[in-house]
Amino acid sequence: MFYFSKMQAIGNDFVIIDDIKNNFEYSFKLLAEFFCDRHYGVGADGIIVVDTSDVADFKMRIFNSDGSEAEMCGNGIRCFAKYVYEKKLTDKEIFQIETLAGIKEVKLTLENERIVSMVEVDMGEPSFDDEKIPVIYLDGRDEKGIKVEENEVYPISMGNPHAVCFVDDVDKVEIEKIGPMIEDYKYFPNKTNVEFVQIIDKKHIKVRVWERGVGETLACGTGACAAMVISHIKKSTESEITVDLPGGKLEITYNKKVILKGSAEFVFEGEIEI
Repeated sequence: MFYFSKMQAIGNDFVIIDDIKNNFEYSFKLLAEFFCDRHYGVGADGIIVVDTSDVADFKMRIFNSDGSEAEMCGNGIRCFAKYVYEKKLTDKEIFQIETLAGIKEVKLTLENERIVSMVEVDMGEPSFDDEKIPVIYLDGRDEKGIKVEENEVYPISMGNPHAVCFVDDVDKVEIEKIGPMIEDYKYFPNKTNVEFVQIIDKKHIKVRVWERGVGETLACGTGACAAMVISHIKKSTESEITVDLPGGKLEITYNKKVILKGSAEFVFEGEIEI
C-alpha cells in the first residue's frame, strides 16, 4: 500500500509523498498526473515529494498536475515544513529545505508545542536577469514590459518564472483566455506563471494566478511574492503588504530578500494501491 497526505495552503492543495519512507521507484510525473486528477484521483494542484538532502535538512521536489517538475512553490514549501515537523521527521523550529530554486530557510510558529500554526519562508532575492527567469526578447527589449496582445507584463523570477500584469479589476479578467496565452508566449522558453494584480492601496493588493502547468489556482506563494515585488517597484506600494488571493491572504515583506508568511493545513490522509 502507498501512503500519502493531502494538504493545502490557502486553497493551493497538494498530495504529500514521504519518499524517505516509501522509497518510491516509479515515475513522479505519472504519479502526479494520477494523484492530481480531481475525478479519478485524489485531486490536487500538484504533488510534493519529501526526500533526504546532502546540502540541507530536507529536499523538496514538486510536480505540477500535468507532470512537469517545478523549481519552487511558496505554498507548497509551507505544507512541506508543517509536514516534516508534525510527522516528527525533525524537531527543529528553524531549518533548511533544498529545492531546484536553491536552499530555502523556514521558521515555524508553534501552537501547543507540536502544531505548526504559521510558517515563515525566506524566499531569497528576486531576479530580473533575463537568463535566470528565463525570458528571451525576440522582438527587442522593452523596459516598459512585454506586450502580449493588449496586456503589458513584467517578467521576474522567484526561483521560477513569473509574468506580472496590472489590471483595474482582477474579478473581470478573462483568465482562462489570457492566462494560457501569456504562459505559452514566445518570449518564455520554459513557459511562465502569470499574475493579474489589482492595487487596492499602498499596503494591499489583490491577485489572481494562472499557474504554469496547472491553470488557475486559489493561491500561489511564489506568484504572490512576484506580484508584491513588481507592485513595489512599479506602483510604489510599501515594503510590507497583504496579498489577497482567492484562497486567502499572505503577508509578504520585501527588503532585498522576500519573506513570505502564511499557514498550512492537513486535509486528510490515505492509502492507495499502486
